[in-house]
Amino acid sequence: MTTSLILNVIGPDRPGLVNAIADRATAAGANWLESRLANLAGQFAGIVHLQVADERVATLTQALQALETHGLRISVTHAQSAAEDPGARLLQLNLVGQDHPGIVKEISHVLFARGISIDELDTECVEGSMSGGTLFRATARLRVPASVSTDALRQVLEGLANDLMVDVELDSPAGA
Repeated sequence: MTTSLILNVIGPDRPGLVNAIADRATAAGANWLESRLANLAGQFAGIVHLQVADERVATLTQALQALETHGLRISVTHAQSAAEDPGARLLQLNLVGQDHPGIVKEISHVLFARGISIDELDTECVEGSMSGGTLFRATARLRVPASVSTDALRQVLEGLANDLMVDVELDSPAGA
């Protein structure tokens, strides 16, 4: 039997951090299934999904926690599968507009109120080429219950987009 582990990793960024984690995972016979890793404001931050034989979980956990002496904090969590709505579908939300506080709060509230799960969210602030201001961009992969129509969701998001002064697009994700 195998166990799925989720690692939450954060620490000052420097070369070799991914290698250090991968070395310990490989030494324990773990399989690296997926990850999201980034340098955020000088900090290495990430989430890693590993699968390892049940009898190797403690060994792997200890090896990973030994990295904490190098300034890397690693939290290890046993993954549990969530019950999925068989009628749910994936949609992609793209948003861009002048940056200001509250954009993520307002959008996430609309989604939460309709039982929509955010499977993945990527955001960034970039300098606007024409406006000279800072633009906020977000891309989200949404898991939408069958009870929520795409058209109704699009209308609500477009209404909110007008209030927030952002542009939104709602489509099927690429490759779906």
